[in-house]
Amino acid sequence: QVQLVESGGGLVQAGGSLRLSCVASGGTFTLYSAGWFRQVPGKERDEFVAAINRGGDSTVYGDSVKGRFTISRDNAKNTVYLQMNSLKPEDTAVYYCAAPESFYTGTYTNNPYYRYWGQGTQVTVSS
Repeated sequence: QVQLVESGGGLVQAGGSLRLSCVASGGTFTLYSAGWFRQVPGKERDEFVAAINRGGDSTVYGDSVKGRFTISRDNAKNTVYLQMNSLKPEDTAVYYCAAPESFYTGTYTNNPYYRYWGQGTQVTVSS
């Protein structure tokens, strides 16, 4: 059973940057792909942001964040990162880290693939 804990959220002005971290425990993290999703009030937790495979050499991004966000991982630290640059007010959301079962080895953009979820971290971008 993998546990995920996000951190790094906060309040930032438009155009600013934040880096989110997701620390995994309870499993061999190198066996798991990972992804980030976000949720705005009144909507489902299903807006795909970014995903990375377990080796870190394959990534995919949602259209709304391409060119601004970067996902990466440090398996030695059991951590996945989301570097967010050029933030916009519409990026305001709760950001969740997630991992699918270990037999899913690629990058996945759909919420149902993901079995393990963190508690979320709030990102607020002011205009």
